Amino acid sequence: MNRYSYFFLLSFFSLIIFSSFKWTDFPNVENKAFQVGEKLRYRINFGFVDAGEATLELKNTSKKGNGRELIHAVGIGKTLGAFNSFYKVDDRYETFLDKKGVFPWFFLRRVDEGGYKINQDYIFKHHIGKVENSIGKSFKIPIAAQDMISSFYYARTLNFKNIKKGQTFEFPCFMDEELFKLKVKYVGEEYINIRKGKFLCMKFVPVVQTGRYFKSEEDVSFWVTSDANRIPILVKAKIPVGVVKMQLVEWSGLRNDLTSKIK
Repeated sequence: MNRYSYFFLLSFFSLIIFSSFKWTDFPNVENKAFQVGEKLRYRINFGFVDAGEATLELKNTSKKGNGRELIHAVGIGKTLGAFNSFYKVDDRYETFLDKKGVFPWFFLRRVDEGGYKINQDYIFKHHIGKVENSIGKSFKIPIAAQDMISSFYYARTLNFKNIKKGQTFEFPCFMDEELFKLKVKYVGEEYINIRKGKFLCMKFVPVVQTGRYFKSEEDVSFWVTSDANRIPILVKAKIPVGVVKMQLVEWSGLRNDLTSKIK
């Protein structure tokens, strides 16, 4: 797996229609999809072999962003078993989300993948349209720009009631000291079988951009539950050595019943 790690795949779950706001305004989001206490656990596998595990958890925090209340999101990725002996992964991501607007104020990234290390700290200053790194270098961003983890949660708050096949969405994301737009396309509804059962899902694929990380739309596909939780339950990604799958294996603290699961 390359240096963008397992959590880069999660950024493709972020199906956001970005709107323009005045610099004095912050967007308010009606969140019916998630709550503090939610924890999702995924297994990453090559073929029938479990190579790694990723977890995403939402916690309370007393930390404030420009005086606004926040939610603490923590993502952890690691290799399992024999994979630790030749390509050990030990990643930690943290973002502090605006409770009302679901956009980041602080972001932390600690990556160690096969000896390749990344340490990043970003302070988002949406009220002045900037983000600063740990050495004080600043970058211009649009208000409510997302990071790698915050976009995962923001996407789940959107209303896809009238979504149509082939519809394309895009959102601004700040990553690796660069602001760019990720684009995704809705493919349609599908029933998907994973270890934990059968689910009715919405399928999405990334719209490939020149110079980005995947060569074609067929390289990555992901499926999101069709219920109010909007949880990604399966990701498939083609890499040079084969196909990587990431599937949901455990969940707790959900805000809504998991009605997309077929009994």
